[in-house]
Amino acid sequence: MSQSLAPKILPVALSTIGLLLLYVWISADAATELEVRLPIPENEPRPDSDADAGPPKGQLVQSDGVPADLPGSWPRFRGANFDAISTDDVPLTRNWPAEGPRVLWSVDLGEGYAGAAVLAGRVYVLDYDQENRADAIRCLSLASGKEIWRYFYPVKVKRLHGMSRTVPAVTDKYVVTLGPKCHVTCLDSATGEFRWLLDLVRDFGAKVPSWYAGQCPLIDDGKAIIAVGGQSLIMAVDCGTGEIAWQGPNPNGWTMTHSSIVPMTFAGVRMYVYCASGGVVGVSDQNGSILWEYPDWKIRIANVPTPLAIGDGRIFLSGGYNAGSMMLQLTQQDDLIQPESVFRLEPEVFGAEQQTPILYDGHIYGVRPDGQLTCLDLEGNVVWSSTSAHKFGLGPYTIANGLIYVMNDDGLLTLAQATPTGYVQLAEAKVLAGPESWGPMAVVSGRLIVRDLNRMVCLAITDQIE
Repeated sequence: MSQSLAPKILPVALSTIGLLLLYVWISADAATELEVRLPIPENEPRPDSDADAGPPKGQLVQSDGVPADLPGSWPRFRGANFDAISTDDVPLTRNWPAEGPRVLWSVDLGEGYAGAAVLAGRVYVLDYDQENRADAIRCLSLASGKEIWRYFYPVKVKRLHGMSRTVPAVTDKYVVTLGPKCHVTCLDSATGEFRWLLDLVRDFGAKVPSWYAGQCPLIDDGKAIIAVGGQSLIMAVDCGTGEIAWQGPNPNGWTMTHSSIVPMTFAGVRMYVYCASGGVVGVSDQNGSILWEYPDWKIRIANVPTPLAIGDGRIFLSGGYNAGSMMLQLTQQDDLIQPESVFRLEPEVFGAEQQTPILYDGHIYGVRPDGQLTCLDLEGNVVWSSTSAHKFGLGPYTIANGLIYVMNDDGLLTLAQATPTGYVQLAEAKVLAGPESWGPMAVVSGRLIVRDLNRMVCLAITDQIE
C-alpha cells in the first residue's frame, strides 16, 4: 500500500470494524437491557402510579365489631344535606368539664385527614395502611369503634402531608370511596363485598392532584358522580353494575381539584356544580353536558373548598392562596344559563383555604385566612369575627342545634353559638393530640367524630349517652 493511500483507507477500515462490533453487541443479550427513554405525556401515569400493573386486587377481612342500634346518619362529606349541619333531634350540652367531652372510643389511623361517614350504626373511613402499603376502607361500630370489616387493595403512596383525604359516600346498598391516587371503589355497605373498582388515571385520563386526591365522591340516584378532569369533566357510574352511565365533555381540558361536587337546582334544572382547575362549572345531572361555566374563578395552587349553594341561583365560592371569595348569580336568558359575579371579597375580608363555609339561618360562617371564625351576611358584609384572641387555623367546623363546633390545628375544640349577634364562646377543650387536626367532622346521635393526623375519636356531646 502506498504511503499516500494509508491516511484515506485507515479511517474507513476502522469505521467498518466499529460498525461490525456494534452490530454484534446489539445482537447479543446486552441489547435486552437497552431502553428508549421518551418524555411522559402529561396525562399518562407516572412511574410510581402502579397503573401499568392493572387494577389492584383487593381483599376483604371480617372482624368482630357489630353495627350499633342507633339512629341518625352522616352519609357523605358535609352530611345528608351537603351543608355540614346536623338535623338530629338530640339535645346537646352547652358546656363541658375541663377535660372536655367524654371520649367514647378512639382508633389509630394511617396519616391523613379523611373524615367519617355514618349510616345504620356503622362508621366508614378511607384509611391508608402504611405498613402494608394499601388503601383500606374500614367499617367500624358507631357504639364501640370496633372494626366490623375492612377492604384493602395495594397502592404505593408516599408521605405528602398525609395520604388519605376523602370522605366516603354511603347508602343502604353501597359505599363509594376515592383513594389518594384516584381509585374509585364501590363495596356493599353492609358486608364490604366488592362491587367494582375504577382507576381514573389509567382508564379515564385523570391526573392525580398535588397532595393526592381530596375530592369526596357523591352517590346520587344510585350512581356515583365523579369529577374526573380527564377524558370527561364529570361522569356517572352505575353503583350496581360499575358501568358508565354517562360521561360529560371536557372541552377546556380542565383537571381535577380537591373540591367536591355539590348538586343544586336552578330554574327547574338540576345540575352538579364543581370547581375545576380552570373555573367553576355547572353540568346536567342527566348526561354531564355543560350548562354554564365561569372561568374567572380559579386557584392555581390548590382549589379545596366546595361551592356553597345559597338558593335562588346564588353560589358562594371561597378559597385560599389569596383567592378570597365571591358570590355568583345564575340568570336564565332564553334557553341559556349565565353566571354573573355579584360581589368579590379580598382574602383579609373572607376566604377559606381548606374547609368549606356553612350557610345557616341566612348567614355564612367560616374561618378566614387569618384564622378567625367569621360571620358574613349574604351581601358579603362581615357581621362579626372571633378576634385575634380566638384563631382556628385550618381546622374543620360544623353546626348542630344552633351550636358551632370548631377545631384548631392542634386539636383544641371550641363550642360557640351559631348566631349573627356576635361571637359567644361557650366551652373549649383539647380533645386531640394533633398535629393537623383537619379531618371533616361528623355529628350523629349525640356523638361528634373528629380526627387528627393519626387518630380518630368519638365524643359524647349529649348527656343522654350512658
